[in-house]
Amino acid sequence: MSRVPAPFERSLIDLFLGPETLPLDTEPARLLVVDDEPGMLASLRRLLDGQGYRIDTAATGTEAVALLGEREFDLLLLDLHLPDMYGYEVFNHASKRGSEICTIVVSGDSDIEAAIRALKQGAYAFVRKPYEPDELLRTVHNAIAHLRARHENERIRVRLEQSEQLYRYLVDESPDLIYILDTQGRFTFVNHRFETLLGYRGDELLGQHYSMLLHPQEGAGAAHVFQERRQSGRASRNVELRLRSCLGEASRAFDVNLVTLVFNAFGIYSQESDLALGQYIGTYGIARDISEHRRAEAMLAFQASHDILTELPNRTLFRERLELAMVQARRSDQNVAVMIVDLDRFKWINDNLGLLAGDEVLRIAALRIKSCLRSGDVLARLAGDEFTLLLAHANTLEAVGEVAAAIQASLGQPCQAGEHEIYLSASIGIARFPEHGGTAEALIRNADIAMNHVKSGGKNGQAYYDASMRNASHLKVTLERELRHAVREGELVMYYQPQVEGVSGRIVGVEALMRWLHPERGLRAAGDIIPLAEEIGLLGGLSDWMLESTLADLRAWLDTGLAPLRLSVNISPTYLEQDDFIDKVTGALERYRIPAEFLELEVTEGLAIRNFDEAIEKLSFLSDAGIRVAIDDFGTGYSSLSYLHRFPLHTLKIDKAFVSEIRSMHQRAPVVQIILSVARSLELDVVGEGVELPEQEAFLLQHGCNIMQGYLYHRPKPAAEILQLLRAQGSEAHAYA
Repeated sequence: MSRVPAPFERSLIDLFLGPETLPLDTEPARLLVVDDEPGMLASLRRLLDGQGYRIDTAATGTEAVALLGEREFDLLLLDLHLPDMYGYEVFNHASKRGSEICTIVVSGDSDIEAAIRALKQGAYAFVRKPYEPDELLRTVHNAIAHLRARHENERIRVRLEQSEQLYRYLVDESPDLIYILDTQGRFTFVNHRFETLLGYRGDELLGQHYSMLLHPQEGAGAAHVFQERRQSGRASRNVELRLRSCLGEASRAFDVNLVTLVFNAFGIYSQESDLALGQYIGTYGIARDISEHRRAEAMLAFQASHDILTELPNRTLFRERLELAMVQARRSDQNVAVMIVDLDRFKWINDNLGLLAGDEVLRIAALRIKSCLRSGDVLARLAGDEFTLLLAHANTLEAVGEVAAAIQASLGQPCQAGEHEIYLSASIGIARFPEHGGTAEALIRNADIAMNHVKSGGKNGQAYYDASMRNASHLKVTLERELRHAVREGELVMYYQPQVEGVSGRIVGVEALMRWLHPERGLRAAGDIIPLAEEIGLLGGLSDWMLESTLADLRAWLDTGLAPLRLSVNISPTYLEQDDFIDKVTGALERYRIPAEFLELEVTEGLAIRNFDEAIEKLSFLSDAGIRVAIDDFGTGYSSLSYLHRFPLHTLKIDKAFVSEIRSMHQRAPVVQIILSVARSLELDVVGEGVELPEQEAFLLQHGCNIMQGYLYHRPKPAAEILQLLRAQGSEAHAYA
């Protein structure tokens, strides 16, 4: 983005933040009276003293020059005949200093040449001695008024120049196309956006007909837009056109707003025009590029019915197609089947090889499964590592089994995910219409039960649904039982992800993250725990345990002699709403002897808005006690600046969804930049989450975000491994202020 030119940088700020009052000549004028005659000097002083001026006197040229060097004067009353130098030498000295002093020569010379010489050298007036007091006072007043008028004119000139420069800058740097056409449809003005967006320089377009830019398929509608004569509400609004670009890109779509130019409205008529007739002289237009908007609409429509990663139909579209297939099957007395394919050990791939490798595996699996389908079959990805198939011709179990076997054989071939060679397997559950369910939801649910039956039996196999298999309610009861068992048997553990200083890489804080060491499914994230815990009423107890565990770990770290470290702990809406929330937090800090400033409580942006009145009261109390408060995933909710201003905040955490969009330190990331600007204006700390690339780190550092966390630095780790990291780093770790 172009920088605002320095000469009117202040003007730009004035226009957006309110005009700054310019300094006015409100102080009394300062006069320097120079005369070698003591009587005359005293007379002049007496005459001017009552006029409200600030007066200095000098009896010699040397004294006058010295005073001119010490301070600024508005008016110089100068006698030409001084004992040590000629008066013009004083005059010239004042001129060389660049001062805007106004000079009145008061001299006894009666020679007209003396007056002419004084005026030629720049004197405002020549007053002969002896002078008339009224005449001299009038001359002094006029000189001061002249000087102030000159100052005011200069201020106005500079202000107008700045305003014109700013207007030209705003028009030229506008993200919209701005143009003017004459009555023949030829361009008479185009802004710089034409060059950056369409590739045409201004000199290439001026004088050319607008039709040179039109897409070939744009017809009469374009003529109405570009030859618009109407004004106000009747003028063309929101007319969509396509213009050609010479940048090698696809034609771009525009949302064009046009109004007609008239003298009274826009003032572009010549002064000699007959304004009474309102003569039409051209068209003014603004065209906003909505190409990305149209592409985004198409993408949103696609994403509403498809999985983004694999571009397969999602649950909604799959269900629609399944219901249609079931209607057709009823009419023709045929069978259709639903097959759920769940990749085995996919969690291990994500945890050990990384999310990027996991995504690549999902794409490969989607292609391989799709290659096994027959005409009329449908493949969808409902969630995670589960794929769902609709088999349109499932009249025999053998035919369905052949498809399942082909899928297992295809997935069993080695695949390359980055640098890793991976062998996949899948657990497949099958439900057939009509015997295994009469609705789409029943078929999907029963196929999922059959798939889980295969997983519980050792994975890498296929099974048809049978009524003896556990039903959906049993699955939920089992998971609830497992979670309660996990709480009781200590399967829940706390992991910590370091927050580092981007420049040095030093750990300055940690965020606490809950994990479930499931005996069968491995390490499960908080997303697998919190929703179910909240549903079955365990979340309050889990929150108590998490607060106690994290503070105990922090106490253990501090007891080893490590420097203070800030601990960030997420709190849920349910926990914050408890009546004894404040007592639990302060009590835990006292039990573990943790200073309040070492603890930071993270709340989601949505929580801060939804429970604002209650949250502000409780968190303000804790903030006053020294505990820090952070907004987590900032930018994903709907926070207003007034809420943020009133909320007892110390830190904003930029959601990883915005950070992940950064691919270069030079790209524009408006949401991230706005968040950083808001944080600066509110004097808040900022933490960038989900930093995985050096380019993301460089971008955040360049824009003032110095604290970050993400896989670029450290994955979440158990407390023991965090302690090793801190020891390796040394005892200089300190919390950021």
